[in-house]
Formats: sequence, structure tokens, C-alpha cells
Amino acid sequence: MDLSSIRKLITRYCTGEESWVDSRTVYIGHKEPPPGTEAYIPQRFPDNRIVSSKYTFWNFIPKNLFEQFRRIANFYFLIIFLVQLIIDTPTSPTTSGLPLFFVITVTAIKQGYEDWIRHKADNAINQCPVHVIQHGKVVRKQSQKLRVGDIVQVKENETFPCDLILLSTSREDGTCFVTTASLDGESSHKTYYAVQDTKAFNTAEEVDTLHATIECEQPQPDLYKFVGRINIYLDRDEPIARPLGSENLLLRGATLKNTEYIHAVAIYTGMETKMALNYQSKSQKRSAVEKSMNAYLIVYLCILISKALINTVLKYAWQANPNRDEPWYNQKTETERQRHVLIRAFTDFLAFMVLFNYIIPVSMYVSVEMQKFLGSYFILWDDDMFDEELGEGPLVNTSDLNEELGQVEYVFTDKTGTLTENNMELRECCVDGHVYVPHAVCNGQILPGAARMDMIDSSPGVDGKEREELFFRALCLCHTVQVKEEETVDGIKRGIHQGKSTSFYISSSPDEVALVEGMNRLGFTYLRLKDSHMEILNREDEMERFELLEVLNFDSVRRRMSVIVRSSSGEYYLFCKGADSSIFPRVVSGKVEQVRARVEHNAVEGLRTLCVAYKKLTHEEYEETCLLLNSAKLALQERDKKLAEAYDVIEKDFILLGATAVEDRLQDKAADTIESLHKAGMKVWVLTGDKMETAAATCYASRLFHRNTQILELTTKRTEEQSLHDVLFDLSRTVLRQHGSMTRDTFSGLSGDCQDYGLIIDGATLSAVLKPTQEGTSNGGNYKEIFLEICRNCSAVLCCRMAPLQKAQIVKLIKASKEHPITLAIGDGANDVSMILEAHVGIGIMGKEGRQAARNSDYAITKFKHLKKMLLVHGHYYYIRIAELVQYFFYKNVCFIFPQFLYQFFCGFSQQPLYDTAYLTLYNISFTSLPILLYSLMEQHINMDILKRDPTLYRDIAKNSLLRWPTFIYWTFLGIFDAVVFFFGAFFLFDNTTFTSNGQLMATNTQMMFGNWTFGTLVFTVLVFTVTLKLALDTHYWTWINHFVIWGSLLFYVIFSLLWGGIIWPFLNYQRMYYVFMQMLSSGPAWLSIILLIIVSLLPDVVKKVLCRALWPTTTERIQHADKLYKGHLSEFTPLSSLHAPPVRKHDRHCNEHQNHTHRRTNWCCLCANLLSRNTP
Repeated sequence: MDLSSIRKLITRYCTGEESWVDSRTVYIGHKEPPPGTEAYIPQRFPDNRIVSSKYTFWNFIPKNLFEQFRRIANFYFLIIFLVQLIIDTPTSPTTSGLPLFFVITVTAIKQGYEDWIRHKADNAINQCPVHVIQHGKVVRKQSQKLRVGDIVQVKENETFPCDLILLSTSREDGTCFVTTASLDGESSHKTYYAVQDTKAFNTAEEVDTLHATIECEQPQPDLYKFVGRINIYLDRDEPIARPLGSENLLLRGATLKNTEYIHAVAIYTGMETKMALNYQSKSQKRSAVEKSMNAYLIVYLCILISKALINTVLKYAWQANPNRDEPWYNQKTETERQRHVLIRAFTDFLAFMVLFNYIIPVSMYVSVEMQKFLGSYFILWDDDMFDEELGEGPLVNTSDLNEELGQVEYVFTDKTGTLTENNMELRECCVDGHVYVPHAVCNGQILPGAARMDMIDSSPGVDGKEREELFFRALCLCHTVQVKEEETVDGIKRGIHQGKSTSFYISSSPDEVALVEGMNRLGFTYLRLKDSHMEILNREDEMERFELLEVLNFDSVRRRMSVIVRSSSGEYYLFCKGADSSIFPRVVSGKVEQVRARVEHNAVEGLRTLCVAYKKLTHEEYEETCLLLNSAKLALQERDKKLAEAYDVIEKDFILLGATAVEDRLQDKAADTIESLHKAGMKVWVLTGDKMETAAATCYASRLFHRNTQILELTTKRTEEQSLHDVLFDLSRTVLRQHGSMTRDTFSGLSGDCQDYGLIIDGATLSAVLKPTQEGTSNGGNYKEIFLEICRNCSAVLCCRMAPLQKAQIVKLIKASKEHPITLAIGDGANDVSMILEAHVGIGIMGKEGRQAARNSDYAITKFKHLKKMLLVHGHYYYIRIAELVQYFFYKNVCFIFPQFLYQFFCGFSQQPLYDTAYLTLYNISFTSLPILLYSLMEQHINMDILKRDPTLYRDIAKNSLLRWPTFIYWTFLGIFDAVVFFFGAFFLFDNTTFTSNGQLMATNTQMMFGNWTFGTLVFTVLVFTVTLKLALDTHYWTWINHFVIWGSLLFYVIFSLLWGGIIWPFLNYQRMYYVFMQMLSSGPAWLSIILLIIVSLLPDVVKKVLCRALWPTTTERIQHADKLYKGHLSEFTPLSSLHAPPVRKHDRHCNEHQNHTHRRTNWCCLCANLLSRNTP
């Protein structure tokens, strides 16, 4: 054996075969293959543990500290704290250390608690008991101890613990039924098949005797793809090889239904299961506001460094003159004088940095954390979002993203269970042009007032009765429905005949169940499939038996399915049902025009329509059909293509019978919610694992697509006819033809003369679009950019047949586009977890498909309709409040520290503080913190009812509009202006001073003792009153709490100053602030100067607001003004559109193009909504 073979074996043994080959070998029951067949090499696979937590007990502290100090602010304050410890600075290290410690501790506790919850969820799953067959007996072990190769027994209603290959079932035909709601969102039953040669191994003893190996591909995330083979060793020398496909693979997270038990072998475990591979890793999400804060922090850090640098340079320039050296009372020691000038300069630079570091307050981050945490309770306490049926309200899993709810530009939503209730209802039948309006039949339950099937036009007559009954028979026979012979499932009573039968229908297609249930009410009851015979009960309660000969299964390319049956009289029938576009071209007779008109009418209503046709076959034609199908089924190469060609030959020359209309019931107010999101400027994408036709019908029902929406398809069917390159460029030319390079993002809406486009793309085509382009190809184009360009110009996008990871890829693609929009993903199943984690904001729905989405989301709600209030009201308020908090904090700290900077020019750059240490410490902690914190929790600039009624107000805060650079610069310059007024106002008012007989400095124009601390206290008093009153001017929503906190903060400052400097306590005898504040207030001119400086400081901001509101009011300001006129009681009949900006004049059209198109879009959407509106149950 050569060295390469040895190395190969060592690698294979040590690391597992999966690390170096594309396939793995699984030994069923861990049994070695017979001697002489193949070498038995044990492989190492991961155990069955699932890990969704972020930290462990050992790495929590270092990992959490590392993540927290990645924040610029936290790292900055750490450096300042260390500087204060190392060198002699003007302020105490406590002023920086305590607030930093508080922020780090609170954040660590919060994140640790969230991760502890995830650990608990993981342990509940990993310690769940499973049944494993060992030595012919069934033993129990924990799920986490399951290994690849173990034979598992799963019972009905149990969840599969890992990915399994089905070996045998309790059913004789070797089939089992499974729901995959937690994987692909579909709660309907799917059929899976055991390997034909192993389905007879029904008991634990028999399964334990099985001698076989499985060769299959390495783990990959595609839920719908699996390739493998099983080698079964019998007495003969050569093993029997059978192919394995996705129909044999049971996925972790799916649930066994309608089958007593199954035996299966584990092939993928733990984090290698397809469900785990589709999980997106949980990363730290940061809001747009936090990113703006970091950017502002960098700007202020530069300002801080500039201030310290300027003062350091000017200090040494000042001391260059021998007469201006350090004063005698501040003489340096000899050691200090002998230091190198650069070291002294650097030390002074650091001292100035510490002196001015209050310009970046750590208290802002404390206030932001408290605002987010306390503000999240407003969602929890919202009674409108409480669901009486579930008895639950919304959940907030993280409060870090509250304000992001007010910045959403793209909404990615799941379909099944999110937009819809996944309850199909037969709404209408059209037989030979005669229309029937049925009662409401939904999953075996007859809704109140539903007694019979009514016709809305004339009777079909005697001649039409046969065709009518043939139509009903076709729907009773052309399906894949199974009958479950039990009374209840999941605690819900189900029945075919109300009060009579204990059977109900299950199928992989819920609309098939609705159709069969509807036929049951018409007198044709499907009973069962027994011995390859389908039994139905006709109107005369006579049983009819049809032999099921062939099933031509549905696929998304053909968009139809057929069955070939033989009646008891020996006649052969081919019944076919499918989409109108796939049936009508194959029809040769029947009332096509009447049926087509009804189908189009129902399609506009958003109903799922199917056409039904048939043809009779002679015995010879049937024999030819069998030969054609069998030759295609036995083909090893291009089997799908040959089957499609065979189906195309067989399914033609039909006679049209009629059509059906089924409604997938939308959740309450789902359509209204989507319409409101559109008006608010958000783009809504539906990402679903469902079929294209089903998803498209739901999009029409939910008003995502409108009647005049031109649908663009980017699907497998089209890319088979044209190359992907050609299809993409055709679609690109189509959407850009009308308005050139101007995208819909440019004007954020649809105008009256603009074509409305909707895009439909499937998972396979998306994979091709996202595949990296190989260099040197003839196309060479960037498909991603073309695809994004098409999407930007579509009002809505539907992505169907999506694997969970593809959903996340779509979200990531939009996030990474050049506009970097804020994205939100909402879903209710485990298949939605990846996109929920990928999006900026993830929302889970607490629905019927488990709580995986709710656990992994940032927020959880009970119904899709609650998304409207969460975004348009709560999101709007959160953003308005925190934007004011951030800007105000920077503003008040510029006001606070800039006088300190100016003061250095008058004290020889000696690092002398202007304010007392108590004022320095308490300014941000006590004197000015509570008013802004309460504002950020209580402010309502517009009544919440108005925000819900007028979604366009959401556009006023879009794209982080309140934290843009012009607004930030305005607040900064306003702070600098106020600081200059404070400092120089006080300076010039007390400019003329003389010494008194006891050596004190007296201001002759105010008759007040005037010194360093008096001057600083005067400036600080004006500062505290000005910044507090500035916030009072910005407050729109006043309550008694606001009054208490704002005026209470000012009163607290006055009382504290009196206590600090005016009351004679022993430890205050030698305080520098002794009696300073009291003596200052005893001077009448000091009162006058304080009032005058406050007015001068606030005047520019007041004038600016008055002028802007009078000359250039925003929509928000117009509605605020109107609300005041109505004294806070704007009637629901008040036309809010009249309060929007007036029509654009011709000469202003260019600069206001965005706003003009927005209004036209609103009117256009309202018109479509009125045209398409209908009552959704």
C-alpha cells in the first residue's frame, strides 16, 4: 500500500469521510458488511445535539466583554477611565468608571438572560426521549445521544429527531404521511415511501436482522433534494441496490401523521440535519440609530481631540514667555521640570482630553439602554395586540431594535400561516357554464347558515345532468386525497358527514381536500382507496368503484394532474384538472368561453381556480398509454424529461367540463395591513415554499397584486425555453421601457400613467441568479444587479418554492444592495427562522406551526394584522423619541462643555474646571437626564389614531430622516451658539470688577461678590434652565408626569445648590462652593441676567420653528396644527389627504418629484383597493 492510500485511510478514520468526499456510507444498525464485499471503516459523525445558544458558561465573560467593547463608545470610555487612573487629571476616575461599569453590567445581564432562555430551549430538545432498536429490542435514549446508523422507531404524532431514511411502516403499502409545517410552512399531509425491499420488516426483531448500507450525498441544505442508494445484503453474493430519493427521506422537525409507527435509519444528525443547515447563525443586530450614534461619536471624538490639541499648543505658546510661567502657588517639582517637553505635552494633552470628555457622555448610552428596555413594555401592554383566542399578547425578545420598527423599507413575509389561515374553502363551481355558489365548507366543518349548494342561474336541464354528475365524479376521482378513519386529530373533531361519519380527508394539497369536501355536500362522497379501487358514494347512496390505473402527478411546469380510471362497466376515463392556462389549449370541445369568463372573474377576486376536463379512452389507446408511461418511468437517464414528453402526448384532446374556485382564507385584515404598508412606502415580498399558482392566488387576495398588475415570471418553465441571460434582459427591458432608468425607488410609488409590475420567481431560478458568474463566460453579466434592478421597478415580488436558506439569501441580497435598505422578515414556522435572523428586524407569529419562529425572532405577535400597529404606531413613536434623545444629548453636552473650552483662554490654559466637581458629575446623571428620558418614553407628536389612519406619515421619518447630517449639524451649531451666549453673556455682564476691603472681588455693576466659582455657577444655572426649557418647547404631548419631571428637575437643581453651598455642615466648612449659590441669587441683576440669557439662547430655535411651520410645513406639522384646531379630536371623517402638501407647481416639479409621485401613488392604490375590495372571512 502506498503512502497516499495510508494517508487517505488515516484522514478518513480521524476526521470522517465527509471532510474529503462528496458522499458518505452509513451502516444500518452499525453492522459490518459481509466479508469480501467492502472494507469496513468506522466513520465519525457529529452527535444529535442542536445548539442555538451563543455563549457557554466558560466563554460568557470574555466573549461578552469583547463584543461590548467593540462598541466605539464603550471602548472610548474605557480608555478615558484608564487615563484618569494613570495620570493626575482635573476630575476623579469615578466620574467615568461608575457609569461605564453600570452600562456593561446591565447589558451583560440582559444578554446573558436571553442566552439562558436559548440554552433551556436547546436542552428541552436535546433531552427529548427517542426510541432506538438495539439487539432486537426497543430502548429509550436521549435525542442528543442518537448516532448516524441507529435504527429509530417513531410513533404517530411524534416529531422526527433527525434526518431519516424510511425502512418500513405500519401500513401494508409501505407509505407514511408526514406534515412538514415547521420546515416549509405547509401543514398539509405529504406521502413518503419505504424502500420496497425493506417494507416487510415491521417488527423490532425483523428490522434488527436487516443487513444493509446506505451511500448518500453529504449534508446540504436543499430540503427538496436527496440522492442516495441502499445496498441490501441477502444470502446471495451481490447486494441488491435500490435508488433513494427525497420521497424516502424524513426530515428532522417533520411530524408523523395517519401512521401508527415507522422504522427508519438515521443518516444526518445534529447540526448536519437539513433543518439545522437552514438555520442562520444568530448575529448581533444593530439599529440604524445606533450606527448614526457611532458616526456622531466619531465626529465628536474628533472635536474633542481638536479641542485638547488646540489647548495644549496654546498652553505651551502662552508659557513660552518667561513672565507667564506657572504661578508660584502651582510650582512644578524639580522632577516634573526635568521631564522631556514632549512627555509633558502629552500628559497635558491627556489631561485636556479628560477635562473635555464630557462632550461624549456615557450617560447617553445609559439613557438609550433604559429607554429601549422600558419602551418595549408599551408593546407588551398594548391591548389592541392581545389575542383573545390564544390568550396571549405580543412578546419582545430584544429591545435593542425598537426604533428600527420605524425605519422599515422592505417587508419579507411568509405565506402559509402568516398571511393565510391555511384553511381552504370551496367558493364556487361552474359546470358547463352554469354557476353554483356553495355554502361554506372548510376542512370538513360546515359553517353556520350553510344548508345546501345553490345555483345563481338557470338549471342545466336534463341533458346537462350527465355532464354535471361527470364533473362531480371527476373531482371525486382526480386527486391524491387519503381518508383517515378517526374522529379527532390534534384535538379537533373532523368529519365527512356531519354527525355521521368519523372519517376525514388528508392530502398534500389542502385545496384538493376542499374540493372533495365540496363534492361530498353535492351528494358525491369519496369513501376510500382500497385494493387499487377508488370507492365513491353517489346521490342515490349507491357505491361506485373505479379502478385506479395511472396517476399523472402534478408538477409546477405542467400545472395539471390526471388520473386514468376504469369504471365497473369497463370504460376507460382520463380525468384532468389544472390551471386554466394548461387546460384550455388542450380542449377540443365544451363551453370554453363561458367557463373562461367565469375563471377570469374569479381570478380577479383572488380565488384559486382549477379547470376540469376529461376524455374517454379505448382499450387500445389505454395500452399505448401504459407502454409510453412505463418506458419513461424505467429510463435511467433524463427520466423527468421523458415523463414530461409522455404526459404531453397523453394529456390532449380533452372535453371541458367546468371549473372550480377555492379560497385560501386570509387572516383577518391581512389585505388591509399589506395595503397600509404599501401606502407607508414599504415594499412587500412574499417568500414561500408553496407552489406558484397557490402563492399567486394568495397575493391577489391580499392585494399584493392588483387586477391590472402585469405579472413577470422568472421561473424554471421560462428559463427552459430561453436562457437565463435572455430572460433577465427581456424582463429588464420590459420594466425600464416606460420610464427609462428611473426606478420606483426614485419616486417611491406608482403614478396614474405608470404600469404596475409584479415579479414571480421560483427557488431553482433564484439559485441560478445568485450563482457566482464564472470568468470568461460569454454572458459575463452580473445577474444579481440585473435581478435587483428588475425588483426595484416592481411594486411587489413573489418568491415561491423557496428553501429556508434561500429566504435568508433573498433578504441578504436586498440588505447588501447599494441603497442598504432596512428589512423586516415575518413568519410563523421553523422554515422562516433563517430569514428572521438575517433581516434587520425579525418578527415571529405565534401560530399553529410551533414556536420556533417566535423564539428566534426579535418580536413576536399573534396575528399578521398586528404588524400594522407595530410599525405605523409603535415604530413611528420609537424612532421619533430616540432620534430626539440622541440629538438632544449631543446638543446639551455641547452647551455644557464648550464654555469649559472657552474658559481655558481666560485661565492660562491651566486645565482649571469652570464648574464644581458636583456639577460636573450630576449634570448628566441628575439635573438633565430625567426630562429627556421621560420624553423618550411618553412623547406622542401625533395622535396614534391618525398614524393608523394615514400610513403615508411613515414616509416622513423614512431613511433615518431625523438623524441625517444636516439635522445633526444644526443641533451642534445650536449648542455652540447657546454655549457662547452663556459664557460671554455672563462674562460681559460682570466685566467691571473691584476689590473689597477684605480682598474679595466685587462686581461693581451688580454689587455681587464675583470669583471663579460664582462665574461658573452662573453659567451652569443658565445652562441647566436653557436645555430643560428647550426640551419643554419640543414636547407636544403633555401629562402631569412631564410637568412633574421637567419643573421638578429645575427645582431639584436649585435645592441641591442651596444644600451644597448654603447650609453650614461640618464637612462643608472649607468647601469652595460655600454660600456661592445663595450669594448669587441675592443679587437682583443676577436674576435679570439669567432670564435674559435664557431668552436669547432659546430665541433662534423658536424663530426657526415658527418660520418653517408657517412657510414650509411638513405633512406631520400640518396634521399637528389641524389636531390643535380640533382640540385633539380629529374626526375619523376628516379628510387627512387635504392636510398633505399642496399640489406641485410647474416650476417646482423637478425638486418635488418624489412627493408628487407619492401622492399619485396613494390615490391610485386607494382606487385599486376600492375596485378589488371584498369581505375576507
